[in-house]
Amino acid sequence: MTSPDPENTIVFDIDTTDPATSGQVTIALRPDLAPEHVKRIKELVREGFYDGTPFHRVIEGFMAQGGDPTGTGMGGSDRPDLKAEFSSAKHRRGVASMARAMDPNSANSQFFICTADCPFLDGQYTVWGEVTDGMDVVDALPKGEPVSNPGRIKKAWVAADQG
Repeated sequence: MTSPDPENTIVFDIDTTDPATSGQVTIALRPDLAPEHVKRIKELVREGFYDGTPFHRVIEGFMAQGGDPTGTGMGGSDRPDLKAEFSSAKHRRGVASMARAMDPNSANSQFFICTADCPFLDGQYTVWGEVTDGMDVVDALPKGEPVSNPGRIKKAWVAADQG
């Protein structure tokens, strides 16, 4: 196995609302699958956009969605929406993919992490990464649609920027 590329690795320090289950989630980015989405995620991470944002929609046995500063599921960054970069990558447990509206080209800042295999999403959402460490933290996020007391990304960073 090759060592991870720090420039294409992000870390979320997540507060699940329970100190015993809070911790870090490491995601290996996939610029080979979605170069524009990876570029956007890294830009937003580096600007601190995700810091403090909630996981506003967490469905047991499906996924955890975040990346909306309003916490409503309706917000995003001030950047233009992204053109879809669909691939043959499978939406399996641990995969990070972009959330979007009905328009396939409407992804902006919101994303989700699959907590189970979700083959019904394959080819319809842009896969941009995969959790390599910390799925136990994702699994521990408070559940709901919306979540009444959501877990949050305390801080996010690109691994290459630490040290």
